[in-house]
Amino acid sequence: MPRPTVIVPGYFAQASEYSTLENFLKEQGLPTITVPLSKWDWLPTVGGRSMLPILRKIDSTVEQLLQEYPESLLNIIGHSAGGWITRIYLGDQPYDVHGEKLEVIWSKNKQIHSLITLGTPHRSGEYWTKKNLNFVNDNYPGAYYRDINYICIAGKLIYGKPDLSNWLAYNSYKLTLGSGLTWGDGITPIESAHLEGANNITLEGVGHAPNNKYPWYGSIEVAQQWLQYL
Repeated sequence: MPRPTVIVPGYFAQASEYSTLENFLKEQGLPTITVPLSKWDWLPTVGGRSMLPILRKIDSTVEQLLQEYPESLLNIIGHSAGGWITRIYLGDQPYDVHGEKLEVIWSKNKQIHSLITLGTPHRSGEYWTKKNLNFVNDNYPGAYYRDINYICIAGKLIYGKPDLSNWLAYNSYKLTLGSGLTWGDGITPIESAHLEGANNITLEGVGHAPNNKYPWYGSIEVAQQWLQYL
């Protein structure tokens, strides 16, 4: 039986942006739900604050599928920041790095078959993400859970250069890796999108987010290239 699948949107993305991908996966026989996030749901997390509001939304979506398919392990697809946020969700350590009075543990790793991350910055020098990412990588380094298939997909679209045509990519790569002179998907450099011990894949000509100029991770022609891992 095809495994039920949850899509976790990227930072400040909303569920509607993943409708094409969700419908494509359903057409392949995969029961699929996108975590029902709006841009407003991300506001409490701005400035590197706690991801608890997003983690709770992920949990309610996962629980919905587990109730519908109690005998099945799930797949999770995390786009951009959704990938490392999901790594928190899978973990068995209290997520309390922001001083919450309530120590929260979801420990959903035993219910997950595969985690596919799409353009996720698994490490970054950005000051507003360091506290959360340090928690993730200190507690769950690399492909941490042996029973989970980690598939980390990077896009190779733009080489960062300090000129007007590549300004966004160059500065985004530089914030992430410390150097902007590298390849990536226009936002996340390849090196950051891969994770030690995972099945790391680089796809040519793939951009970070929906764009009329080029395909992105959720475009049907791109999703067909990683569908086999679900």
